[in-house]
Amino acid sequence: MSNTTLPAKESYYKLINILSIAIPVAVAVLLSIRTKLYLGEWTSYLPHLNGIINSITSILLVLGLIAIRKKNVKLHRSLMLASFVLGAIFLIAYIFYHISNPSTSYGGEGLIRYVYFFFLITHILLSIIVVRFVLLALYYAVSKQFTQHKRIVKIAYPVWLYVSITGVIVYLMISPYYT
Repeated sequence: MSNTTLPAKESYYKLINILSIAIPVAVAVLLSIRTKLYLGEWTSYLPHLNGIINSITSILLVLGLIAIRKKNVKLHRSLMLASFVLGAIFLIAYIFYHISNPSTSYGGEGLIRYVYFFFLITHILLSIIVVRFVLLALYYAVSKQFTQHKRIVKIAYPVWLYVSITGVIVYLMISPYYT
């Protein structure tokens, strides 16, 4: 086999590995840009949209788990694909907001400030980690490798659900401070 052609399975793993690194790096680079682009006032509403997206994603993830436990594979597939699409929309909206608006500082004081930063930091770190697991879970499901899918979902699902729920919590905690 030549080095220029990869078997399909290896190609997908390579793509998943690239995306698992490229997405967090691209977000970090875009967030570090000090000069913001003016994309219009509409971008100031994106955190609210993302709060809604995270809320819906959390609900869909729970419903997806219920569906598969009831052996409703078709509904499970639809709910999980909807969750994945919402995650992609969230990422795009998140990037648009942060390249066009300054970061919002959290104004809470005392113990609640520590609670906020705990949720924020764990949310960010786990959102970086979960990308690879979600992509692998999706790949295994689409390629009908259900044993591997079930194995990776034991990690991906609770982390993804935590990231979605903490996204809502972080949004609700910081939303009073948006200008």
